[in-house]
Amino acid sequence: MEHEFTKNIKEILRKNFGEFSDRVFSESQIIQYLNIKTKSASKGSKSRGSFANLYAVYVLVEDYVSKGYHEKSGYTNYEGAVFTDLFRRQRELPFGQKLQNHALNHRMNEEFKKYFPTCDYIPILRDLKTNRYWFNENLLKIKINKCEYNLAETIIQIINAYIETKKGAFERFIQFCESSQKMKDEEVIDFITSLIEPTVDARIFEIVSYSILKYYYHDQKIYWGFEIDKIKEENLKLFKTGRTNANDGGIDFVMKPLGRFFQVTETVDVNKYFLDIDKIEKYPITFVVKSSDTIDALKSKIQKQAEDQYSIKVIVKRYMECIEEIINVPSLLEKFKEAENQGHLCNILTEIIKQSKVEFNYEDDYNISSYEEIEIEE
Repeated sequence: MEHEFTKNIKEILRKNFGEFSDRVFSESQIIQYLNIKTKSASKGSKSRGSFANLYAVYVLVEDYVSKGYHEKSGYTNYEGAVFTDLFRRQRELPFGQKLQNHALNHRMNEEFKKYFPTCDYIPILRDLKTNRYWFNENLLKIKINKCEYNLAETIIQIINAYIETKKGAFERFIQFCESSQKMKDEEVIDFITSLIEPTVDARIFEIVSYSILKYYYHDQKIYWGFEIDKIKEENLKLFKTGRTNANDGGIDFVMKPLGRFFQVTETVDVNKYFLDIDKIEKYPITFVVKSSDTIDALKSKIQKQAEDQYSIKVIVKRYMECIEEIINVPSLLEKFKEAENQGHLCNILTEIIKQSKVEFNYEDDYNISSYEEIEIEE
């Protein structure tokens, strides 16, 4: 598999291994894994960055290099890296502020096995009792013509190059968003519409969905009160609960004063929907789905999966009743058009810029602190 960023990887290998670079590329499974995980580099800011698993590799290999094991033996006797140090380091890296511990604990290993099922080695080694971590040194070493080469520094260089490429893409995205404030309305509409296509990065889809829905509901009013002679008028307000993909119990947006919950998703996996429903004790949720399928088709898919998985109709019915509304891409576009007709086009664009800067840590040299809770797996 080769893609646009592959040439960057091969250039780094040529600098480090000269005439043997092609063999390193083809024979090293960890280099092949990095090649797979960096394919989004050339796809700009709207493609998924795959930072979680890459950073799990990065922080462990960085620890390996910092202790000097790329130049000496003895790693087999190393007491291992402390989880909290690794976790903190992940979140210090660009785009890493919202990462959780799943990649370090199992997801990176699972994905690696999926790509390399015949490989004898598991990349990340973990002692559950001490919560110490190691990177499998067998994957960091490669023999060519009876000579052994260590790939640790090369791995760090490749991931750093990928980070710089993605940072550049996000910077250009933010700059383009800001420059679009000077565009004609038609051009702004086309730009925002392009950000909610099913192929865009999930984080951008969530940001744009929030910005549109916030101003779609902005002018809608309800009348409520605790006493009949003290009814008050209040506009609907939508709040974003944290960073995208945060550990927030399945709540992406909350509406006041109705108390509606919104969850953004890019899947039609019934397990994901029902898990979100279970997390909040079967409280009704509106799902914003990154799909162009009709709402009826999406409901039918969920219903069929539920019926296949659960044999009891009353259970399926109870879960399905918790899906308050499904908003798909066409529905979101309709709401965008209505909000634009209400004069909120500029507000929506400004909100997209604001949320994007927070999400991608664009300001303060990528050091905006994270504010979602840390989830620690036992």
